[in-house]
Amino acid sequence: MELTVLTLSFTLLLILGVPVAFAIGLSSVATILAAGLPVPVVFQKMVGGMQVFSFLAIPFFVFAGELMLYGGIADRIVKFANSLIGHVRGGLGMSNVLGCTIFGGVAGSPLADVSAMGSVMIPLMKKEGYDADYAVNVTTHAALVGAIMPTSHNMIIFTLATSGIASVSVLGLILAGLVPAVILTLCNLAAAYWVAVKRGYPVHGAFPGWGAVGSAFAAALPGLLVVVIILGGILSGAFTATESASIAVAWALFVTAVVYRTMTLQNFLKACAKACKTTGVVLLLIGISNAFGYFMALYEVPQKTGELMQMVSSSPWVIFLMINILLFILGTFLDMAATILICTPIFMPIAMQFGMDPLQFGILMLINCALGLNTPPVGTVQFVGCAIGGVSVGQVMRLTSSRMSSCLPIGSPCSKRNLVGRFAMDSANAPLTITSP
Repeated sequence: MELTVLTLSFTLLLILGVPVAFAIGLSSVATILAAGLPVPVVFQKMVGGMQVFSFLAIPFFVFAGELMLYGGIADRIVKFANSLIGHVRGGLGMSNVLGCTIFGGVAGSPLADVSAMGSVMIPLMKKEGYDADYAVNVTTHAALVGAIMPTSHNMIIFTLATSGIASVSVLGLILAGLVPAVILTLCNLAAAYWVAVKRGYPVHGAFPGWGAVGSAFAAALPGLLVVVIILGGILSGAFTATESASIAVAWALFVTAVVYRTMTLQNFLKACAKACKTTGVVLLLIGISNAFGYFMALYEVPQKTGELMQMVSSSPWVIFLMINILLFILGTFLDMAATILICTPIFMPIAMQFGMDPLQFGILMLINCALGLNTPPVGTVQFVGCAIGGVSVGQVMRLTSSRMSSCLPIGSPCSKRNLVGRFAMDSANAPLTITSP
């Protein structure tokens, strides 16, 4: 009875358009009322879920990303990427891919990535003769790589969601994400080039020379060093993964305020406000999801889900395929943080039972959740890209179906209603525009 109430109330609230965090909380309250338990149990689980030392990494990583976003690092990364491959056919699109990937590794947020890089690259690409749908899709799909790059706070959320199930280190997850990130970047580069050739986009300029490339790289290097510092510090034992987040903030402040001298007081206050807002949303979602997870464990949801899957097939490959498909589907209408927090306690024990390593499951989870940021009905990253590029739904969907289906599924509706309604609850919230120094 209680499990039925939990499932139906959560599903009904999502259908009605209630934000995910409130849908989770209200369904938990409805379940505890149906079970006849004291309502304060829900709030005790919420508070207990947020009182974890490792959670300090989330606001610090978010703050570091916002400082880099407002501090002019994106402009320097764009110049470096453009000097390297901007001279080939479709080079501006490939520069966009490379720039988004690099900045994603620095900021650790797909939404911050598309906001920062899209504000610079999408108008520039349209000015140089590229179609708006091409510019938007290249930017939004390259930004997804940021979900599995070092400094991604979604990795922190996943490691916390695995507590009590398996021991997953942040360092191990970061290292496990490097190869998939490279593969996705290469696929994005290939797709950007192929579409550019098919559409006959012109070549802009000649190769500026390795001297110009070196100069652009030197200008962008201080901002890029944050990834090296974090990985080097963790691997050497100088500081923990949680402490590395505070190091990232200190380095971002030093680079933007002292080295580049582009951080103004106004932009600093904007970064602080945005980081506080995003952190509040994420921590609220974590606390409520902890209460939701308590009921799922209490009523043996993972065990029952595993039994249903085994009724379909006992083959590990079939089980893994079903998990993959379910995660992708759930990622289309749940925010990334919500999907991680809700689905990890359900599917991770099943995957481990059939021989999947926890780190492998983590990367599978993050990639599927990242793809959900670009698919309807949530599609927050795509919504932001559409808003920046002013591209219609039809244009996006045409490119999705006919041009780039070989690499990543592209395209989602871009409605102002969805943009406003869902943007506020995304765990990686970021502004639509940046202030260029």
